[in-house]
Amino acid sequence: MPKFILLIESATDTCSAALSDGQTLLAQKICRIGKSHDTILAPFAESILSENGLKAKDLAAVAVSEGPGSYMGLRIGVSLAKGIAYAANTKLIGISTLEVIAQCALDEKENRFAHIVPMIDAGRMEVYTAVYDHSLKQISPTQAKILDSGSFKELIAETNVLFCGNGAPKFGRLLSETFGSLPENITILDQAPLASGLRIAASKALEEGRFSDLAYFQPFYLKEFIPGKQKKLL
Repeated sequence: MPKFILLIESATDTCSAALSDGQTLLAQKICRIGKSHDTILAPFAESILSENGLKAKDLAAVAVSEGPGSYMGLRIGVSLAKGIAYAANTKLIGISTLEVIAQCALDEKENRFAHIVPMIDAGRMEVYTAVYDHSLKQISPTQAKILDSGSFKELIAETNVLFCGNGAPKFGRLLSETFGSLPENITILDQAPLASGLRIAASKALEEGRFSDLAYFQPFYLKEFIPGKQKKLL
């Protein structure tokens, strides 16, 4: 029996929606134009369902990238996911954006890494990050981290590591400056989170009955949003 899951990702400038049957990806639509989430994401979801002959009531669950990431992007994606799940009377599943990035990176690269470290650029030398093992089990807490020449030195000294996400390139440059060139056991991949990266974790959550509370679920911002001060009009 099919177990259709609508997958929604909106945590960075890239937004996407996808459809899976369990862990099998059936369709995906991607927009890489920043600040278009509010106009493009809902039509993506609607057209994916329509093109596959489905309605929202046919979904076993709706899965959404829960953060960390862009404040507005996360709000748009989570609001859409909650709205569809509520209207369809189906389950809601939240998946860490860092795990989504890691899964997307492994979809692109041969899984030959002892550790995967997804990074979301948080400005200057700061990233949102966590460490995962080769099976994508999270082995360090999600944190906001200021990168320096000593960051992740134990991992870099001992194992093959994939650093991925839009925060990874600046760490790659830092490593190259520190060591004279990028260490051979280090791979850098500027990987955007895509909705397809939710499919495996979402399918496992569905099978195990691990769902988010539809009424109280909120994005995981990691850091409090602080709006800029409005400029005075002269």
